[in-house]
Amino acid sequence: MTTIIGVDVIDVRFPTSRSLDGSDAMNRDPDYSAAYVVLRTDAPDGLEGHGLTFTTGRGTEVVVAGVHAIEPLVLARSVEAIEADLGAFWRELVGDSQLRWIGPEKGVIHLATAAVVNAVWDLVAKRAGKPVWQLLSEMSPEQIVALVDFRYLTDALTPEQALAILQEALPGRDERRAELVRDGYPAYTTSVGWLGYDDDKIRRLCREALADGWTRFKLKVGADVEDDIRRARIVREEIGPDRMLAVDANQRWDVGVAIAWMARLAEFDPYWIEEPTSPDDILGHAAIARAVAPIRVATGEHVHNRIMFKQLLQAEAISVCQIDSCRLGGVNEVVAVLLLAAKFGVPVCPHAGGVGLCEYVQHLSPFDYIAVSRRLDGRMIEYVDHLHEHFLDPVTVVRGFYRLPTRPGYSAEMHPASLADYTFPTGRIWRQEAI
Repeated sequence: MTTIIGVDVIDVRFPTSRSLDGSDAMNRDPDYSAAYVVLRTDAPDGLEGHGLTFTTGRGTEVVVAGVHAIEPLVLARSVEAIEADLGAFWRELVGDSQLRWIGPEKGVIHLATAAVVNAVWDLVAKRAGKPVWQLLSEMSPEQIVALVDFRYLTDALTPEQALAILQEALPGRDERRAELVRDGYPAYTTSVGWLGYDDDKIRRLCREALADGWTRFKLKVGADVEDDIRRARIVREEIGPDRMLAVDANQRWDVGVAIAWMARLAEFDPYWIEEPTSPDDILGHAAIARAVAPIRVATGEHVHNRIMFKQLLQAEAISVCQIDSCRLGGVNEVVAVLLLAAKFGVPVCPHAGGVGLCEYVQHLSPFDYIAVSRRLDGRMIEYVDHLHEHFLDPVTVVRGFYRLPTRPGYSAEMHPASLADYTFPTGRIWRQEAI
């Protein structure tokens, strides 16, 4: 029997605010950061599970404290017992009668849950000798359904309906897997359009991206409409009229403002408007969706849980579902939302604009295509060209397509030297900042 004998939590922060990488209308100067979890075991080979939850600097220490609150539910657990029923393990973590009072299933404690759950999936996949996408896509429909907590979902999706979706996807699994191994999974780039970049930098980055084979782009908007019009015109001039251009307001607007602002930006043929208003405002998203059509409405990176996604889909408030691998409670809850999106026929385009998120979603979207949705139309993964060098198994993107990872695990493990340098506030980089 293998036992979890230690839970280490590290506050890791990268000073991306120096170059305004990641800047948008709501996050002017983010420092891309993470609450980073290591599950140590007593396995003779030193097997560990690594997971993280993305943050943007201050407050990471609060998520670290959340992980410590969850630690007693994980420490001294048998890995074999967890593997035997990953669904029950997830329900136990989110169902603790005392921790639920500070959630439930939302906020800091849910972010902490995601870091722990994702570390468990990394551990389980390493034991199986497979990357997470492969481990998931080789499960039987019954095993996948067992991962999901259907509480609060059955008015929209029952276990029987989920099972039927997965059974319908069984034929062709091998062919779809071979297709992704051969061609990769389509992606779009956000790296050209951060709000803090000047016009010359936007032009240069667009030209470099085109030379690298990118055909799908996203621009941050929302601070000043005239500025957005100028910047959108620059991007359109550089990428041409036929390539995809999405825009992202990062929750900046009220409903009426969103509708009026998008009327001004419509001339640039935006493929979607992302996070046009508060992520909690389901009816507001529905009103915006009706008003700005045929421009799509996309949201999800700040949607707390599967119940909110259920309501967004039921209200026809989104036509693009953007899961976040850390905002939701880890792999189990992501699977629930993938099944919901398949039921409603809405494409899933994961959010990946943060440290480690690209590494995670390169597993989740392939699983969706292979075992759930069976479709690639309108589906793509976000890509930002930041901080991948700190990971043992970084993403590989070739001419706008993610290449499937082959290393066992969930690709979240960082180099020890990076953890040492960027631990806040004692790491080498932050000590230099203080001088």
